[in-house]
Amino acid sequence: MKKDLLRIIDANANRSREGLRVCEEVARFVLDDGRLTGQFKNLRHTISRNIKKFPGVPKTLLESRDSRADVGRRVLSPSSRKNYKDVFFANIQRVKESLRVLEEFSNIFSQSLSNDFAGMRFKVYELEKEVIARL
Repeated sequence: MKKDLLRIIDANANRSREGLRVCEEVARFVLDDGRLTGQFKNLRHTISRNIKKFPGVPKTLLESRDSRADVGRRVLSPSSRKNYKDVFFANIQRVKESLRVLEEFSNIFSQSLSNDFAGMRFKVYELEKEVIARL
């Protein structure tokens, strides 16, 4: 697999799991909801399992990573988050966007894998609606 493609997969796998972890913490500590906490956690683990389905992963992902030279690292947006609702909203958006990227690029290898990421993205839409309604 080409290094640039591996970097895309690696960055978006990390981004989606990190965002889900933040959302999981909101469900756990703000909403005190074990069911929602478990659903966010399950999605994180499902992403990890699916990432391992790419050829040569995880070793090739780590080898392709070049965080220091990543031009996106220098593109920072000022934070306007004032409360945990803002934090949740920013992170759930990050998750949806990164799952869409994984869906698109996994389609190069496997329609089934792409469909799995699409299914996760739609699950995130449902979770987002439920959590926002409660916040």
